Amino acid sequence: MASTDPASEVVAYEFTSTQDWFSHNIQHWSSLFPLVTSSHPRVLEIGSWEGRSAVFLLNNLCKNGGEIMCIDHFDLFHTEAGRQRFNRINRNLLLAGKKSRVLSQFSVPALMIILEEEMSSSNPGFDWIYIDGSHEADDTMLDGELAWRLARKGAIVIFDDYNWDKEPVDSIHHPKRGIDTFLTLHAGQYERLTEDSHYQVVLRKLTEMRIGFLVADKAEHGMNDALDYGIHVALIVDSVYAMGAAIAIRSVADTTPGRITFYVVDCGLTASEKVKLQETISFRTDTTMVFRDLPTNCLASQLGAVWAKLDMIDILPVERVLYLDADVLVRSSVRKLWDTDLMGKSLAAAPDVGHPTGHGSIESRPYFNAGVLLLDLARIRLRCVELKKLSRSMKNAKFREQDVLNKHFSEDWVALDLKWNAQGLGTYAKYPSPDRDALQLASMQDPSIVHFTGPVHPSVAEVLNPYIQPVTAKPWGYMGAPGHPFQHDWWHVLEKTPWKGIRSTATWYHKICDKKKSSCEPPM
Repeated sequence: MASTDPASEVVAYEFTSTQDWFSHNIQHWSSLFPLVTSSHPRVLEIGSWEGRSAVFLLNNLCKNGGEIMCIDHFDLFHTEAGRQRFNRINRNLLLAGKKSRVLSQFSVPALMIILEEEMSSSNPGFDWIYIDGSHEADDTMLDGELAWRLARKGAIVIFDDYNWDKEPVDSIHHPKRGIDTFLTLHAGQYERLTEDSHYQVVLRKLTEMRIGFLVADKAEHGMNDALDYGIHVALIVDSVYAMGAAIAIRSVADTTPGRITFYVVDCGLTASEKVKLQETISFRTDTTMVFRDLPTNCLASQLGAVWAKLDMIDILPVERVLYLDADVLVRSSVRKLWDTDLMGKSLAAAPDVGHPTGHGSIESRPYFNAGVLLLDLARIRLRCVELKKLSRSMKNAKFREQDVLNKHFSEDWVALDLKWNAQGLGTYAKYPSPDRDALQLASMQDPSIVHFTGPVHPSVAEVLNPYIQPVTAKPWGYMGAPGHPFQHDWWHVLEKTPWKGIRSTATWYHKICDKKKSSCEPPM
């Protein structure tokens, strides 16, 4: 039976009047249209029947341009009713006069076709997705999961039949169980725009589109995202360095797309500081943080917490890690650094700008700064016993663990460009010396990682040292980082963390002056 749908205006669409399960949604759906920011929205619909909702979306959401893909199995044309529905939807979409496509398959194979096609698209994804297919809970969950991978950031995703009354709500034959499972799995990745009592579940996606897998002939696109190996970043942090670590972590998260796991080796953080560090990355859903405790018989417990950098080798559950001191500021993506070919060596590091060939108490040879290290932990662990033995014998070395690492890996490291660990900017880096002149210092003019070397609170002797002026210090110490070209950038990033506004508090200056130096504080 033909009828004129509210979405059809004056066009004689062919819909069955007794099968109008959509029109009551028109008012609510229309109120959601302003949330769609694309001028030419792409719509995906799972379970289209005769196309009533599809026609409405083409005539309204896509009135100025856009397209729709409709998925329905139409009984695989084995029934007369299925064949009639297929003919009607094609006629109705043709009358709508907008770009459309019908995939006459069950939802999963159809979605797999679309997923594979979208891998090669220059502008993949959909802005509006309507899931109204199978009522089976597992089917609904699977439809939602595959469709979610096609949803762009900001997309509206609608599940139908959440409060369907044909089956018990806790039944595997009711979509609610599947929808609830989907909601639990993707918690934090969406804004829910409806209540539990509503018949439809409407979500606005908060995360970027991620298909999450590849097929063989599309393997040249997005390998890192599909394989999901991600980047592992480690820091050693105590209470004195908690705020600095937040800047290091936030600046990595701001500049580096893709999956990141931060491993924070806990040198005495408070519960509140841990919460704040977690909140620092809460704006991203593809980034996680894991706190690792030091074992009781570790070097740090015997020689001091500064040696936690060596204890870290045993306790991190990965084979490759990018270690960052908690006093760095990352200005561009670390992906290229992460992908550095170690050429069979154990680590990569940048030369030490202050002591390019070491110092008086260590053999003269190329000497690296240990504030930024790309580590092959699997290789390093093969000689870990030897490394720890050396640490104990050199426990009084001038620059402690940095001297140990340089001696142990003297022939086993790859030199990084100084842009990955720009040290001494505005202070000692500007003073000429034969060793320093051999370095490519120009790389530090636009660094990818800025390293604020020096103590948090310099001593009077350091402040008055006529050979290094201005004094080398951390931005958050009582002196700040005078003369450093990137100290204002550091404070700018701080305002994106839970420590924002701390500089303007009346008690801040007094608190930092009262804090004692931590034994975790690196010497350089």
